[in-house]
Amino acid sequence: MRALTWHGKRDVRVEDVPRPEVVNPSDAIIEITATAICGSDLHLYNDNVPSMREGDILGHEPMGEVVEVGPDVESLEVGDRVVVPFTISCGACWFCENDLYSLCDNSNPNAEIARKMMGHSPAGLFGYSHMMGGYAGGQAEYLRVPYADVGPIAVDADLPDEQVLLLSDVLPTGYMAAENAQIEPEDTVAVWGCGPVGQFAIQSSWLFDANRVIAIDRWPERLEMAREHGDAETIHYEHEDVYDRLMEMTGGRGPDRCIDAVGTDAHGTGVVDATDRVKRSAKLEDDRPYVLREAIKCCRKGGTLSIPGVYVGRADNVPIGAMMNKALTIQTGQTHVQRYLDPLLDQIESGNIDPSFVVTHRASLEDGPEMYRKFNDKEDGCIKVVLTP
Repeated sequence: MRALTWHGKRDVRVEDVPRPEVVNPSDAIIEITATAICGSDLHLYNDNVPSMREGDILGHEPMGEVVEVGPDVESLEVGDRVVVPFTISCGACWFCENDLYSLCDNSNPNAEIARKMMGHSPAGLFGYSHMMGGYAGGQAEYLRVPYADVGPIAVDADLPDEQVLLLSDVLPTGYMAAENAQIEPEDTVAVWGCGPVGQFAIQSSWLFDANRVIAIDRWPERLEMAREHGDAETIHYEHEDVYDRLMEMTGGRGPDRCIDAVGTDAHGTGVVDATDRVKRSAKLEDDRPYVLREAIKCCRKGGTLSIPGVYVGRADNVPIGAMMNKALTIQTGQTHVQRYLDPLLDQIESGNIDPSFVVTHRASLEDGPEMYRKFNDKEDGCIKVVLTP
């Protein structure tokens, strides 16, 4: 089969690889009909995530048709049309039983690697390094799905792929980000980053009765999308100081809830941003926490900081003193996707949510390497790419 494979920094190739087979009785094989490139994939593309190996199959936002199931699979049948969450979860451990699916105890066969770095291992993830399980990803013609009774959700044949595909990651990620922000009526919410996760965090903030949503980015097309589809006020951080502008907009109080939808590859301005880049290139830090620092500074006293943006290791000069003295609540985590699939699918089926507005580029799997480059370079207004095998 054909698949997008990783071969080092900014080197993605389309290659022939073996078609996956059922390995465990709880597996299913999916023939992919649509798969997306996520902003998190760019962390791999830029070689910022440890434990990648040459030839790894990329991708964690897939959907398709079930073509084979193991003997223990009960909830899926051949021919079912499904969306596959990026988190791989067993459904039986303490964490899964408490709806903390991205913290599954059993789905990462390389848990020891993660434990050495983080103290404990989270769940395995599709196409996202050997530290996270070494699972083949979904930017391919076929995908093996472990624990198939726990992950995939069947979707109605009348819904176009683009309306449901993003249930695999970015839609529930944006929703959980807003939920984690603990938004209350009359709150002002500030969202850093207007990529797909930021867009869905903006939209979800309104679902939690936010009074005001302010979106922060530097790309005009993303800010326009936040205004047009998210009804957000916007700040272009290269044109005005974010802290000063937020204080002006909130009467000096600061936003009640802040969402960092950027993560490890944050861009900033001035000496601090340049210093982060030098430190990362010298392997003195793993992340560029510019947005994290800024959100801590800007958030009102007693407010909440929600972090859906992916961080991969060590971040320098994070103002923990400000975090503590301002009594901020911090909520983080990979998304517990399975928790949100049914309610968000209901919202899509009822017409209350149409996630497809973020899709700006469509291409074949064969065009994947070029689309990675275009997405990474923010060329041609590229915000979200959907590939079809």
